[in-house]
Amino acid sequence: MRTFLPMLSSHPGGRSALTCRYRCGDACFHEVPNKSDNEYLGDVIAGALSRRSLVRAAAVVTVAAATGTALAAGPGDVPASAAVATGGTGGKGHGHTPAPDGARGLRFTPVAPNVADQVTVPAGYSQHVVIRWGEPILRGAPAFDPDRQTAKAQAGQFGYNNDFLSLLPLKSERGRQVLVANHEYTDEILMFKGYSAAAPTREQVEIAWAAHGLSVVVVEEDRGSGKLTAVTRHQLNRRLTATSEFRLTGPAAGSALLRTSADRTGTKVLGTLNNCAGGTTPWGTTLHGEENFNQYFANASSTTDLRYGIGTGATERKWELFDKRFDVKQEPNEPHRFGWVVELDPYDPESTPRKRTALGRFKHEAAQPRLTADGRPVVYMGDDERFDYFYKFVSSKRMRKGGSRADHAYNLTLLDEGTLYVAKLTGDSPAGEFDGTGKLPADGEFDGSGVWIPLATGDVSHVPGMTAEEVYVFTRLAGDKVGATKMDRPEDVEPSPRTGRVYIALTNNTDRGKAGKAGADEANPRNANKHGQILELAENWDDPAGDGFAWRLFLVAGDPKDPATYFAGFPKDKVSPISCPDNVAFDPHGNLWISTDGNALGTHDGLFGVATQGERRGELKQFLTMPNGAETCGPIVQDRRVLVAVQHPGEIDGATVEKPASAWPDGPGRIVRPSVVAVWRKDGRDIGV
Repeated sequence: MRTFLPMLSSHPGGRSALTCRYRCGDACFHEVPNKSDNEYLGDVIAGALSRRSLVRAAAVVTVAAATGTALAAGPGDVPASAAVATGGTGGKGHGHTPAPDGARGLRFTPVAPNVADQVTVPAGYSQHVVIRWGEPILRGAPAFDPDRQTAKAQAGQFGYNNDFLSLLPLKSERGRQVLVANHEYTDEILMFKGYSAAAPTREQVEIAWAAHGLSVVVVEEDRGSGKLTAVTRHQLNRRLTATSEFRLTGPAAGSALLRTSADRTGTKVLGTLNNCAGGTTPWGTTLHGEENFNQYFANASSTTDLRYGIGTGATERKWELFDKRFDVKQEPNEPHRFGWVVELDPYDPESTPRKRTALGRFKHEAAQPRLTADGRPVVYMGDDERFDYFYKFVSSKRMRKGGSRADHAYNLTLLDEGTLYVAKLTGDSPAGEFDGTGKLPADGEFDGSGVWIPLATGDVSHVPGMTAEEVYVFTRLAGDKVGATKMDRPEDVEPSPRTGRVYIALTNNTDRGKAGKAGADEANPRNANKHGQILELAENWDDPAGDGFAWRLFLVAGDPKDPATYFAGFPKDKVSPISCPDNVAFDPHGNLWISTDGNALGTHDGLFGVATQGERRGELKQFLTMPNGAETCGPIVQDRRVLVAVQHPGEIDGATVEKPASAWPDGPGRIVRPSVVAVWRKDGRDIGV
């Protein structure tokens, strides 16, 4: 029997040191880049906020209450008075005993927490690997051979470490859809036999460049099951890598801050890096967030570079030895060309993807749009760093719903014009009630209101002392200047298609409350926060372009037996344990699905569904678990199918190609491969009904 390496917890949460090393450049062991001294708004309302903005925020909350979107008692919620009257949980939660069958869409037997080296799914469900790292998707690409891999081969094959997934319709071909996948990063020690981190070869580096980026691949449905099979060499199939051409667009395009010796125009970039989560637009494109781009650049020295976490020495992968653009001393502006939201048209394989500067530059985990009543896109975005911020962009242009080429071309300009905002949250309880333990305040809920502080509109800056170009390129500094609320790693974001409420995964922050760092507040109520929380934000349903909102914590993660946890008031003895929420998605029934990254409870990461409305609001069930060392990414929940990206399987301290820590997906003796998995019910019925 093969002996696998034990799961170690040498880094914050449940991540292995190997994951931290290759995924984010050991970000959690570096000094927090945000050294600003932003105030807790529950005590002091000052700085960049005007009285007019505060009045607007209060008005939004008032209007929301009148229209059914107020967070105090939104659609499907049970008022606090009802909870008290029926002997409830003692807060603003639910006080009734729910029916035994579960919320619609969540009627499955929860998977128990485990450490099995497999994808574990509920009883009555089946699974299948849709596509693996290295499978050919372009014409001329060879079959995967890990012992004879080349950069040319990898550029025609499915990339490494799949993260965000999007499935789009392919109306012209029955039973087929277009799958788009991010390839966040490479783990060279698990890709190459005999890999030397001190002296990588040029071929290894170029393979890694080709394994980053995006994949577009058509998939075909099996009519008798939920199985999906990749259609290799389809005309829409595409690979975009760290050396593909991308175009900078929007108000900062052409700025002197974006020009390099190779691109004097400041508009053409080679590559996209560390694409984490993303989004799908109503006009049929996909959005891809460039996240931990800082780790690819060496020899930084400027304060702006340090604010973005770029190191002063050599990088882990040593790419700077093979291309000077990764050496900040030689190309000081090259890092400014990463950290954007990329928009891709998956239906046009000849198109050049755009990096949208109007959406700001930071560690984009995701970007998910919704439309205002008059058709303007509003895009929500998190900056995945300890003590960084939450943003939104409101377009000044309306989407065209026609299907002509002219309409599509117009819609491809929607994210270039508008206003970029950052969030400041006000707790409605005194700061003294938050001692860092996660104890609920006296009013029984973590909640409050907030304002969106404008940063820039087109070429107009709203931040004193910064030009508009500086706001877009150094968006973190703009957030510092206006006093945005420091959050616990805001990652994926998803607006509910039913209620319009926005759900933000705050993964964790073990630095909160440490000496010299921000302590607990109402939105981030635990010091040394290793389990994370999910924040629920409500704006006016018809006008999410406004500058005020209401908010509350929907879920405070951890072991339900821990008094610091909270599940929207649902009985905690009836939910699954969850730790480190990362990606989020909605199913057709309005339930929120949550994937985890770095489970700090000692078991493997997984995918969970939780009801957001009705009498079962807060009921959370685990749907599947990951193999050894893997993170759950990119969930898609359709009527009859769930898709997940199994990222970095076997990424456990001490593992190598020669000493694997996992045998997934192909069994002992085969190289471990990140892959996409589809899950469906054996009886062919809808998921969870």
